[in-house]
Amino acid sequence: MLKDFLPTEHVKSIFDITPEALKEKGIKGIITDLDNTLVEWDRPYATPKLITWFDNMRKNEILVTIVSNNNENRVRAFSDPLGIPFIFQARKPMGRAFRKAIQQMGIKKEEAVVIGDQLLTDVLGGNRNGFHTILVVPVAQTDGFVTKFNRKVERRILNWFRKKGMIQWEDQ
Repeated sequence: MLKDFLPTEHVKSIFDITPEALKEKGIKGIITDLDNTLVEWDRPYATPKLITWFDNMRKNEILVTIVSNNNENRVRAFSDPLGIPFIFQARKPMGRAFRKAIQQMGIKKEEAVVIGDQLLTDVLGGNRNGFHTILVVPVAQTDGFVTKFNRKVERRILNWFRKKGMIQWEDQ
């Protein structure tokens, strides 16, 4: 059960994920969280650096879909200016939104990666549905109410993995 919380990979930032590395793994599409994965949870729009990252993915024919538990207004305001498809109120870690994302992208789950900053939503949901998962360090050090609770649980799980020698990365 706890292994469902163990990401396939861990990186410090979304910017450490390159189209070349994804292509080597046979990845054709990204399912990514929004808040504290791409930008701070209270930043309404993409940064210039993030826009360049999206453009690089697009040039390399890597599809991107944003899958967020947040509301439609939040996700649409961020995604529409970028022309990126999205799914809001995804109810992660439930699998429906992940399956919908790969269906919309027209790829198989083996060709997709799930990227996010939370073990309890992104990693658990991705792993339980058979995806390659990448955990990123949260962009902001502050969180909304529910996420604060999740972070406490995540720290306990990560400490357990560390004690068992299952992860080697630095503390977040």
